[in-house]
Amino acid sequence: MDTKLVNLTEALASFDDVYSPRVVARMNDYEVRIAHTSGEHVWHVHDDTDEFFLVLDGRFDVAMRDADGRETTVELRKGDTFVVPRGTEHKPSSQGGSILMFEPSGTSTTGDRYEGEIPDHVDSTTGHELT
Repeated sequence: MDTKLVNLTEALASFDDVYSPRVVARMNDYEVRIAHTSGEHVWHVHDDTDEFFLVLDGRFDVAMRDADGRETTVELRKGDTFVVPRGTEHKPSSQGGSILMFEPSGTSTTGDRYEGEIPDHVDSTTGHELT
């Protein structure tokens, strides 16, 4: 087990990529990831897991579609948390900021299914090691 201390401010300062999460901790079968956010992500779904967000800085919006295709958007600001329930189609977007996510190891940033092309600024990954 890795027991190193991680300062989130320093960790965020160590990279500039947006929507390209870094793993800052592991607990049981879960990872704590941080990411810079800016622009729109892609509509996607995580079939088997909820997705937890904590806004560390800036603003982070999560648009969601219900089973009938109706869209709602949750607007999050620094200090806000939100959980997207498993199986919910969602698309994050941001005017700029940073987030912390808590999700099972191996969870893809573009979910189990996604809609359309993945934008160049979105990294379809299961997370990168913090260096």
